[in-house]
Amino acid sequence: MRVTHLSLGDFRNYASAELPLAAGPNLLVGRNGQGKTNLVEAIAYFATLRSHRVTGDQALIRAGSDSAVARMGVRSGEREVRLELQLNQGRANRAQVNGNSVRPREITRWFSAVAFAPEDLIIVRGEPSGRRRFLDDALLARHPVASAALADYEKVVRQRTSLLKSTRSRGSTVPSTLSIWNDQLVEYGVQIMIARRELLRDLAGPLRDHYHALVGSDHVPRLGMAESVAASLTERGVSRETPNASELPDVSRETLAQEFHEALSMVQAREIDRGVTLVGPHRDDLVLSLNGLPVKGYASHGESWSFALSLKLGLAELLRAESSAGDPVIILDDVFAELDAGRRARLMSAVGDYEQVIVTAAVESDVPDDVSWQRMRISAGTVAPMECTDDSAVDASGAEGATPPVVRTTPDSETSVSRAEARDDGPIEGDDGG
Repeated sequence: MRVTHLSLGDFRNYASAELPLAAGPNLLVGRNGQGKTNLVEAIAYFATLRSHRVTGDQALIRAGSDSAVARMGVRSGEREVRLELQLNQGRANRAQVNGNSVRPREITRWFSAVAFAPEDLIIVRGEPSGRRRFLDDALLARHPVASAALADYEKVVRQRTSLLKSTRSRGSTVPSTLSIWNDQLVEYGVQIMIARRELLRDLAGPLRDHYHALVGSDHVPRLGMAESVAASLTERGVSRETPNASELPDVSRETLAQEFHEALSMVQAREIDRGVTLVGPHRDDLVLSLNGLPVKGYASHGESWSFALSLKLGLAELLRAESSAGDPVIILDDVFAELDAGRRARLMSAVGDYEQVIVTAAVESDVPDDVSWQRMRISAGTVAPMECTDDSAVDASGAEGATPPVVRTTPDSETSVSRAEARDDGPIEGDDGG
């Protein structure tokens, strides 16, 4: 699978933009604040229907505009589809596949990508919400139909929490409708919990292999889940902890549903008192450990980066093995600047045989120079091949096998998203101990 062309209208800092892309490695080079990340952010959005940088879509719409439009050509084997998303202020987003209107979540069935950016360090160093987001995005990439269960579960949590708050404020008895919301919470929650457990079991091996390949050490990375259902049962004196992916219990859907109901019964009084739904996948956490110690708080900066990057590489390997549509598109946004020369080479070796790799860099020397890059420069609102010196605008068809043309774009400098020039930590060195 690969992207052949990206068109943007009123997206981030671009009033309009056209970006042709080729099979193999693509390099977008430009100073910080020129819009490189905005381009790959738009591409990655088609895979998850959300930005990897911000919560919500409003920041993606250019200031002063009511909507943003992103169009993308995707080729898988001999088949090519045209995907379109319209992000709207104050109303529902719209989507099309080959000109036919579809629900936006249908878009994820047609495109798969795995993106890694500096913001992904929050997976290992941030709050549980960042790790849950990684899990949910991975589920969506692996099983696009999971979007329905995730959306339904979030709706039930909101409705159930609203009922708990109203019960607390009125000081009334437990409403009969709470049991109805409990049943729905368990129904959708169990689907998510089982899918997450399966993901962790399947991801454990690829994570370990990629971490060893990237770092070149005998460190042992592990995955586990801290589930709120298990925690509630443990409070009762029945241990249900699942610290490692290999130790996640292989229980039936019925057994897990029964445990979920038991946990809800145990915390009901506290939930009403606090007006919060305390049990379910929305309260769970992904447990990351290295050599038996939590990555958060114990791992060095280099180890944390390598762990997060290995998670994404492991996910890409899973998607590649399971998909009949071809490889996921690999997106590496300002990643190489954080790595030393050895890890840059090992990272490129890990992704070099994917159908398409899209890399952004502020400095061309940050990326390996022994790769046959298609180089594009992003500067002052212009997207152009780096070897081309002709500024004249030409056809931007991006046809198979053609040399990508100079493509004029219209920027809005006042709304450009700038990125810090400084690299506080510098390249990650080979020594993982500090």
